[in-house]
Amino acid sequence: MLERFHVSEEDAIRINHKKMHSVTKQIFTKMGLSDEDAELSADVLIYADLNGVDTHGVSNMLRTYVRMYQLDKVNPRPSIKVVKESAATAALDGDKGLGVHTAPFAMKMAIEKAKVSGVGIVTLNNAGHLGAAGFHAKLAVDADMIGVCMSGGGGFAMLPTFGAEPRFGTQPIAWAAPANKEAYFMFDAAMTQVAGNKIKLLERLETPLAPNWIANQDGSPIDQEKLLTKENFHEDGRMKDLHMLPLGGDRENGSHKGYGFAAIVDIMCSMLGGAQAGFLGGSGHYFAAYNIDSFSDTRSFKQNMDDFLKGLKETPPAPGHKRVLYPGLAEYESREERSKNGIPYHPEVIEWFESITSELEIELNW
Repeated sequence: MLERFHVSEEDAIRINHKKMHSVTKQIFTKMGLSDEDAELSADVLIYADLNGVDTHGVSNMLRTYVRMYQLDKVNPRPSIKVVKESAATAALDGDKGLGVHTAPFAMKMAIEKAKVSGVGIVTLNNAGHLGAAGFHAKLAVDADMIGVCMSGGGGFAMLPTFGAEPRFGTQPIAWAAPANKEAYFMFDAAMTQVAGNKIKLLERLETPLAPNWIANQDGSPIDQEKLLTKENFHEDGRMKDLHMLPLGGDRENGSHKGYGFAAIVDIMCSMLGGAQAGFLGGSGHYFAAYNIDSFSDTRSFKQNMDDFLKGLKETPPAPGHKRVLYPGLAEYESREERSKNGIPYHPEVIEWFESITSELEIELNW
């Protein structure tokens, strides 16, 4: 993430990731999840925090999930149903369970189908937020496969190009591939100009948004930095009278590309599985696993990936830049650093943990 999204070292409170995982799991258990699903849900959030994707870790998402459980908006004990199935595909109904523990079920099914058919594709409708899409794509990498995860729906965040009313969520796409000695390739990004949770993160850090990240109520891009406060948000975290722009910001800078990809995500996640588009009330997730051995040789592929990724990071940097990164390298370096030194959290996040653990009668021992 850009430096503006990180809590400063002087403000940060570093917590060991295993201790944070334990507390997070206990909170999920108090919400009614099974021990296995609570463990898995904590895995998803701590994955994001270790990778430096603070927007999708415990800082933002856990309190949102707790509020949803307390309002009975999600099912802590879902019974996932197979709606349609073939040798290589399946359509699932998530029974209103959060995606943090229903989405891995779908991706693992895609992986098993890919072992037999070469490719496995699974859709998951009627399921909630899945956390960082990259977590689910990485499950395929762990099986020496290429993994894809997309999440669509909502319809309340992103404007279509030239639009004045939102028609999409943030529409994230994660695409991951294994390597041998190099850190695995991981592209995980929203199709908005800036991820939705990053906007809330900047409000907490009292840091302004960059120009052309968001739009006014009438759809006109805000072409200067803008500092948001708590008054700019609804209780559920949505912005008041402000909208998110597609990747590219405006048409001259390629917003039609972000808009087009957002539409693809909605089609593949919602409509392919039998739901309406996001702005018509539908939502869904998409998972694909590609068995490399069905196309080539996995060992050769991973060696070729090493050569490819090494070549990217050894690209001579442009003036003013120290080096070239490839997608997944910064996350690897964050995992190494945060696993050793603890995950840095904003004091407000720690205050929330102290409050919620007291409310739920969980012993907090950092």
